[in-house]
Amino acid sequence: MLSPSEIENVVERGLMSLDWKIPPEELYEPIEYLISIGGKRLRPKLAILCCNLFSDNLDKSIIYPALGLEVFHGFTLIHDDIMDGADMRRNQPTVHKKWDRNIAILSGDVMCIKSYQLIAQAPESKLKEVLDVFSETASKVCEGQQYDMNFEEEPFITIEDYMQMIGLKTAVLIACSAKIGAIIGGASREISDALYNYAYKLGLAFQIKDDLLDSFGDTAIFGKNIGGDIMSNKKTWLLAESMKRAVGEDKKELDRLLKVSEIKREEKIPAMQALFTKLGVKDDADFAVEALHKEASGILQKAGLGKNEMNQLSDFANTLLNRER
Repeated sequence: MLSPSEIENVVERGLMSLDWKIPPEELYEPIEYLISIGGKRLRPKLAILCCNLFSDNLDKSIIYPALGLEVFHGFTLIHDDIMDGADMRRNQPTVHKKWDRNIAILSGDVMCIKSYQLIAQAPESKLKEVLDVFSETASKVCEGQQYDMNFEEEPFITIEDYMQMIGLKTAVLIACSAKIGAIIGGASREISDALYNYAYKLGLAFQIKDDLLDSFGDTAIFGKNIGGDIMSNKKTWLLAESMKRAVGEDKKELDRLLKVSEIKREEKIPAMQALFTKLGVKDDADFAVEALHKEASGILQKAGLGKNEMNQLSDFANTLLNRER
């Protein structure tokens, strides 16, 4: 069984082997740039890990689909950054800032198409099942992004609204990665479904952790400006929970801070951080992450995997959730 560092090396070598130096360079150079500035690569790593739980075969039939998942994720990042008006990604200018909006849109479109070409390298006997899972997931990710944009216009959302949105926007692609890897590795339908459900819970926890880091992380470590979600009034776990809890003077303060156009960055971010802390949502976000981690572990316990397989997945989850970036 491959170690985490070996899987990481396979993923990085694979991504660097993809040839984006083709004309027109204005279309492909932004793709090469986005991939080169790094990332956690959790989706291809998880796909290869879940394949390797059931098979020692490590060839293009798993490596290319795993890379396809990362390329698709890159497509979503380019378009998300445009929609969010984000200036920084992984401590570097976002694609639409380094080039322009039109180039970024088109480069993202090509990444989506290329991701399908890579996914289609799955074994012929598994290809329909893999493409069905991936295509359904791709649609759900777009649905999640639409909900996210809809929430920008909503004065109030519930935690249930938020969990549905991140389930579609973030968790399904992580879950899809686990399932595709398991399918290609030859896992049974029951086990591949269990791994999907396991990774889905981890995906929810991952996004809540991301929300927490965006508001309370270290810019130098996290890779983007802290407080971006606060400044844009993004409906994160922290804000949705604060909307539920705030009463009296706290609600007045929350309402004041949400009037983003009237408040400067240097005032708004620390004031909102203080309110999140006062309402207990900062600490409770950590508790929510841990609760979802436990739910994921519970799903795994019933999957019928061996000790070594369980340890591999547990180590992956710990790396994913115990992070500062």
